[in-house]
Amino acid sequence: MDPFQLTRALIDIESISGNEGAVGEFLLRELKSLGFSTTKMPVDEAANRFNVLATIPDAPPPTVVFSTHIDTVPPFIPSSEDENRIYGRGACDTKGIIAAMVGAALRLKEEKAAVGMLFVVGEERDSLGARTANASTLMLPRPKYLINGEPTENKVAIASKGALRLEITARGKMAHSAYPHLGESAVEKLLEALQRLKAVELPLDPEVGPTTVNIGVIEGGRAPNIVPDFAKAQLLYRTVGPVEKLKQDLKDAVGDLAEVVCVLDLPFMRLRTFEGLPTFVAAYTTDIPALNSWGQPILFGPGSIHLAHTTGEYIDKQQLLDAIEIYYAMAKKLLAS
Repeated sequence: MDPFQLTRALIDIESISGNEGAVGEFLLRELKSLGFSTTKMPVDEAANRFNVLATIPDAPPPTVVFSTHIDTVPPFIPSSEDENRIYGRGACDTKGIIAAMVGAALRLKEEKAAVGMLFVVGEERDSLGARTANASTLMLPRPKYLINGEPTENKVAIASKGALRLEITARGKMAHSAYPHLGESAVEKLLEALQRLKAVELPLDPEVGPTTVNIGVIEGGRAPNIVPDFAKAQLLYRTVGPVEKLKQDLKDAVGDLAEVVCVLDLPFMRLRTFEGLPTFVAAYTTDIPALNSWGQPILFGPGSIHLAHTTGEYIDKQQLLDAIEIYYAMAKKLLAS
């Protein structure tokens, strides 16, 4: 298997979240041709969405599973390459990682190692594939270790921040803008609520760093000459510990200005490290919280998160090759333990 060729083949199959069927079918065929046993794990049959599970024939049940996601963010960007890099949507997040995992698994297959692979849909949207895998009975007993792939620059994450997404909805009363005293501006309420939220002291972990917040979406109003009766904002907090107190602090800060609804709450995770490998803190969230029945998690992969979701996304070829070696050595060490 040529990992660069596989990476480009995967990139050139558009697989934006919700449309992963074609790349899933390609992986099933490719992995089968490489000698793995493959299984479809249905996620949404009406939309042809499924996870791909691969194991080594005549090997013991997997103790170690390599896992990452096969979906990407939009827009689709076809592959290209130069001497040192492979470019395109998903190059580092995470189609190059898939190629590295397959490369390591091929070496382990020759040894009939207790290793498997799980490639899931939907990570970029709602982790639906991971949550489906967590409830599935297609692999029992569960593995002891889960090596989850995200672009970490071939460093091991000591922790990954949680994600707390809030919707803040303010309501008012419409009126003619020439007579604002006859109405009640939902936009002004929302702006005041956001100012209060920005003033809330956020938790800090001395080792991991601060909780951060991004006000990602603001919408509301009907026309410049109408006092707005509706306004909404979406905020995403990257958390570094338990969030129950933070949720209450945020609701208390907003008070009766607006309604605060939590629409996503993924926990902060402390993760296993490996001797001899550099470490870092992942300021982002992964599928790991949704795969908590799949063994002790390790977060590692080639590529930089700073390039993911950008128009210039790429993966360094040498880093991809290095990752194959590290994934192999990591699995061997875990199996020996």
